[in-house]
Amino acid sequence: MFDNARYMTRGIKSEIPLELQLFMWNCIDSLKEQGVKLDYLQVFELKREIVDDIAIQKIEHRQEVPKYEKTYKMLIEEVVSSKIFVIDDNTHTTMLLAEEY
Repeated sequence: MFDNARYMTRGIKSEIPLELQLFMWNCIDSLKEQGVKLDYLQVFELKREIVDDIAIQKIEHRQEVPKYEKTYKMLIEEVVSSKIFVIDDNTHTTMLLAEEY
């Protein structure tokens, strides 16, 4: 799972900064390297959070089976709010905005 060609939709390319795209792919790769069983659907919830008057990127990564959830916080230039799915269908893996599903 998640070993095949990777694609992204136009929405991802136009709305999500490259730094965040790479971070999300890396989250999935890290779980694979740790031997964590991956669900075909990975969910990333991107939110803006204010800490000491500074906008922080909050990233919630989760899957349903087996249950997994982890939250990250990053200081980046362009903070976005969006829900992103990464879906593996055994022939390719696609990163897309939830509204593009």
